[in-house]
Amino acid sequence: MRALARLAIVGVVLTGLTACAGLDDRSGERTLTGAAVGAGVGATAGLLTGGFVSKTLTGAAAGAVGGLVYDQIKKHKKD
Repeated sequence: MRALARLAIVGVVLTGLTACAGLDDRSGERTLTGAAVGAGVGATAGLLTGGFVSKTLTGAAAGAVGGLVYDQIKKHKKD
């Protein structure tokens, strides 16, 4: 069971990383991608430990904030 759980987590993380590859510089896309990746990670954690809905929502919120912060950092580096 633990091996399957680890494989699921690795799969979610790798999928999230590959989803970011083709994005341009728009803030909304980075924020949305961050939310989607965070929701996926939160959902996986919720399935493994309980609290599926709360962890999915928390992951989505954290991912959205992370995506927005990353976008702002990238924009300021261009200047």
